[in-house]
Amino acid sequence: MSDQREAVGAWSPKADSDATVSTPPQLSAAYIRYALWMLLIIYILNFLDRSIVGILAEEIRRELVLDDWQIGIMTGLAFAFFYTVLGIPIARLADRSDRVKIISISLAVWSGFTALCGLAQNFTQMLLGRIGVGIGEAGCTPAAHSLISDYVPADRRARAIAFYGLGVPAGSLLGAVLGGVIADIWGWRTAFLVAGLPGVALALVAWYTLKEPRRTLGFPTHATTGEGSVWSTLKALLKSRAYVFVTLASASAAFVSYGQGVFTPAFFQRIHGMSAGEVGIWLGISSGVGGLIGTWLGGYFADKYGAKNPAAFLYVPAIGMAIASVTFTPGYMSASWQTALVLIWIPGVLNSLWYGPAFATVQKVVPPNQRAMAVAITLFVVNLVGLGVGPLFAGVLSDALRNLMFDGSALGVGDFATACGKAAATAGEAACVVARQEGLRWSLIIACHLGLMSAVLFWLGGRALLPAKVTTS
Repeated sequence: MSDQREAVGAWSPKADSDATVSTPPQLSAAYIRYALWMLLIIYILNFLDRSIVGILAEEIRRELVLDDWQIGIMTGLAFAFFYTVLGIPIARLADRSDRVKIISISLAVWSGFTALCGLAQNFTQMLLGRIGVGIGEAGCTPAAHSLISDYVPADRRARAIAFYGLGVPAGSLLGAVLGGVIADIWGWRTAFLVAGLPGVALALVAWYTLKEPRRTLGFPTHATTGEGSVWSTLKALLKSRAYVFVTLASASAAFVSYGQGVFTPAFFQRIHGMSAGEVGIWLGISSGVGGLIGTWLGGYFADKYGAKNPAAFLYVPAIGMAIASVTFTPGYMSASWQTALVLIWIPGVLNSLWYGPAFATVQKVVPPNQRAMAVAITLFVVNLVGLGVGPLFAGVLSDALRNLMFDGSALGVGDFATACGKAAATAGEAACVVARQEGLRWSLIIACHLGLMSAVLFWLGGRALLPAKVTTS
């Protein structure tokens, strides 16, 4: 009886043989640092524009008269569907053409649509604006990961990708702080305009200053034949147990984090009575700093311990997710917003460990000509499940629990407002407020515990990265 496990770099007998050519000798170390910083800033804007709607959600809900399920679709599924579906053909293009131009055009498109969200007058218009943001952002990360892998050798790739991944917490932090403060002073519409317009200018800077190794340094253009097609790449990836496990684990981790990201600001506003600006500053800074620490530590520990034990690449996020999933509850149950902030921050750091190790693993188990496509397929699953379903699940669950707590039955869409209107006439308005608060609180608690599934999948992915061995029975 045999026990087959994959070795890192199983696609090649040389185990990531491109490591010796990934850093072009014609590019100076100073330029590579510049390029990584530029890609990081672009990714910060990516997540700023993606996540700012979370801190503005309560203001938008009140003005446009929306339910939580509509907030869930607006912030998640509408964005994620187009982001994930278009990510694959754009990644196919990135594997065979100029990645810098793809990133620059994408940046201009999503930034423009973010600004347009500030002009929305109803749910449909806001939905279309968010769809436009998703279309633009589809071209960013697969091309950026592929570009980074040409700039940086394999033994430093987890840290480089984790550095790029700092855009997630940094962008979320800026989205929360700037969005909340601007919304308090000038309104949520101005916040969208301020968030979107700078990206249009930065797109020109990226276009003219980032270098495409294929064009300027003579690196080969891959995937000019069927070898890099979607189906051939997908078939090859499905043979990798490590790839399958890391993709599913990342999707379940994103499911939890995106649901939290959208509705935790609303939690502090509804339950602790904070304004958008207050939540943006306190929650934005705490979660942003925690995410920066966790994302960087994830890449650092993966590179450090993964050199000796390949499984450690994914054991690091597995341990983090396992501890975090059961330690969020005290924060959401706290009666003090200050205590809640601290108790949510600690597991938030652990929840951020996965980005660098996960995507570095993806880069290691595929050949260079399939990197952008592999990332796009991973992002397709991660974002459709995490970004698309995570906020929607949290919103639907919040509404369902709210209705059950209000009158013991599952009211239909729109019925809650009608029922609360009648309750107000009979001095029962407080019951409506409590039901809305507790429905959201328990929705977040339930969603956080689903992180245990991610921990198990990361652990299985780590085992799949161990060198193949044969045992007899």
